[in-house]
Amino acid sequence: MELRQLEYFRMTARLRNLTRAAAELEVSQPNITVAIQKLENLLGLRLFDRSQKQVLLTTEGEIFLHRVEPALDILHDALRELEDYKNLSKGNIRIGIPPMIGAYLFPRICSDFQKIYPHLSISLYEEGSMAIRENLEAGELDFGIIILSDIPAALNTFPMCTSELVACVPESSPLSSRTSFRLKDFDKENLIVMKHGSFIRRMLSDRFASMGISPNVVLESNQIEIIKHLVANGIGLACLLDCVIKGNQNFRVLPFNRPMRFDIGLAWKKDRYISKAAAAFMDFCKETLLD
Repeated sequence: MELRQLEYFRMTARLRNLTRAAAELEVSQPNITVAIQKLENLLGLRLFDRSQKQVLLTTEGEIFLHRVEPALDILHDALRELEDYKNLSKGNIRIGIPPMIGAYLFPRICSDFQKIYPHLSISLYEEGSMAIRENLEAGELDFGIIILSDIPAALNTFPMCTSELVACVPESSPLSSRTSFRLKDFDKENLIVMKHGSFIRRMLSDRFASMGISPNVVLESNQIEIIKHLVANGIGLACLLDCVIKGNQNFRVLPFNRPMRFDIGLAWKKDRYISKAAAAFMDFCKETLLD
């Protein structure tokens, strides 16, 4: 059974005339006649009564039309929607972004992208880099904008920018007089950290453990502005990427004596289908951020 046969059947049933149906569908009348005959042979039933001037449905034809017409409408709606996706008139992109990176990099990307593609929507999932990697591997996201370190083999990546980790120290702390910071300076100090799932959190925890350093974690938060306000109010120290620290801060920002720099970039699962909308976002990022 072919879609063409069903279309010819429906139009003939609507117009009750083979000649008019052929004109409406812009095909020859013999084409419609042959297609309907093949459909009737396949079903083993007569769909039309051709004994009168008009081409009228038989009882079986009425039942068949009643079932087929909604299915054809649904199919045509699906084809039109797919055409919208193909022409980038519609589409959704699922992107995972860590809070620290999202606060710096994503607003500009999103704003510029949607100026070019206003009909495409973006669904944001705010998680730590480690959680985003897991979601990418599970096929639950199209992209993740993450720290490109120790990337799983199942992911493809390209870098967008580089950022350096810095120590954020309350001005009231004796450590604020330093010109640089050491990891061991965190020992026994109050520390504000990102929640579990953050690459920075895991990396620092591993290094602290290997060096026998025991900071006193007083608060966990993924809200960058909250962390900065807490540091400014003397609640504790924090580690942030320098890209999220802009303008004058009410705390000291100290580089580490052994710099820790990280590439930030786009990641996606290898061998996964990439929709037209997702491909447009990838191309936009490459053209915009690598210029």
